[in-house]
Amino acid sequence: MNDDKGEGVAIANLIGTDGCSVVGWVYRWTTGAHAVMWDVHGPQQVSETRPDLTAEQKQEIDFDALKRIGIEDGG
Repeated sequence: MNDDKGEGVAIANLIGTDGCSVVGWVYRWTTGAHAVMWDVHGPQQVSETRPDLTAEQKQEIDFDALKRIGIEDGG
């Protein structure tokens, strides 16, 4: 990670609903911020992160919304 260039490092895999596919990554930037980067297929529904993130990290990346990608509202 290069602090001068504002680079980030992947800290967790985003696991798809099949329980084994990596569909993206959570990055921690030199600023301390966290962001989601998707694989080439773009945003997909996520079931978990490996390793698990803290509650604060999950809130920052809106993990609850990641679990709902592609699910239509029932109403």
